[in-house]
Amino acid sequence: MSWDPYAMLGVPKSASAEDIKKAYRKLAKELHPDVRPNDKASEDRFKRVTAAFNLLTDTTQRARFDRGEIDADGNERPTFQPGAGFGGGFAGARATRGQRGDVFEDLFDGLFSRGGTRGFAAQRGEDVRYRMDIDFLDAVNGGRRRVTMSDGRSLDLAIPAGINSGQTLRLKGQGLPGVGGGPAGDALVEVSIGAHPVFRREDDDIRMDLRISLAEAVEGGKVPVTTPSGPVSLTIPAGSNSGEVLKLRGKGVQTRPNPGDLLVRLLIVLPDKDDQELKAFVKKWGKRAQDVQR
Repeated sequence: MSWDPYAMLGVPKSASAEDIKKAYRKLAKELHPDVRPNDKASEDRFKRVTAAFNLLTDTTQRARFDRGEIDADGNERPTFQPGAGFGGGFAGARATRGQRGDVFEDLFDGLFSRGGTRGFAAQRGEDVRYRMDIDFLDAVNGGRRRVTMSDGRSLDLAIPAGINSGQTLRLKGQGLPGVGGGPAGDALVEVSIGAHPVFRREDDDIRMDLRISLAEAVEGGKVPVTTPSGPVSLTIPAGSNSGEVLKLRGKGVQTRPNPGDLLVRLLIVLPDKDDQELKAFVKKWGKRAQDVQR
């Protein structure tokens, strides 16, 4: 079934290229799959709106559609042969430029010339802005994220390690199409980085707290630690205190060539239970410590 691209964008047939562009941007923001996820009706309408925009911003295709040569999907319409029906039909359309007279010149010469379009300067397409939430670890280690563009296409976006909230990634040529043969605009993706339940970022370093037992603090030893880039074994020096910070070099933000560090603050945690043996030991140890000080 035929459809009308002007009606799809809600603009009159006389709409200017700028009016068409404004109408498309408004509808694209309302119907984009990222705004209305899992909404098949909106997704289908979004594709129609984009198809209408692509047709009407191509001056040659728009003119052909307006003349009835193609339909809204770009398919050729059947044409009458000269002399067939209507008492000879469109045989007169074969007249030369001189025979057509001033009427046809007034109608078409202002828009078309032998060299192509005239009166529509090539214009670069507008940039399209997006906002995207990025996982904390992807911002630390770098990664890839699939994004849906305004025309329905999906692209894999490279996320550089060390990116900060508020920074913008540029996808060249992925914005709105150009007008009159001009280049497409860019897609500008502003990122927002979520918080992490364990890690805290300070520039290229990352901080975390590590709970250790009293025995580990007193005797020292190796304990497993999950870093942003994977598990490692951390050596706890004997006689460590709460609040001391140990450094794991190169385990912070993976900026190249100098990754940041992971700074691990030790927190000594006593047993949850009422440990009578521990109480007795501490009481005995405390009395001995007082005797030594005397």
